[in-house]
Amino acid sequence: MRHRKTVIKLSRDRDSRRALLKNLADSLVLYERIQTTPAKAKALRSFVEPLITKAAENTLASRRYLLRHLQTENSVKKLIEVLGPKYKDRPGGYTRILKIANRKGDNAPQVVIELV
Repeated sequence: MRHRKTVIKLSRDRDSRRALLKNLADSLVLYERIQTTPAKAKALRSFVEPLITKAAENTLASRRYLLRHLQTENSVKKLIEVLGPKYKDRPGGYTRILKIANRKGDNAPQVVIELV
């Protein structure tokens, strides 16, 4: 039974899944809109929204926390300087997932995940 198990595994082991989510989160923060599969987008949403909430408070501890969870310093800088103040008054729900046409090669469903 899968009761109360919230990890979306994405058919990967723990380290590969963490690397994937860090890279996707880094791209989402830098470009504010990326195209991916629905499963990856749903996993990314639960990974990146707490980071945006943490970026709203501009402290040394929150900067170190973000550096631990993202790949580059540019994304941390953008989170703290641009996105944190932008979403400071919003109580959550920073991302939007929109369905688009299937991928050409293997007909896999595709979505666009973007920051609201």
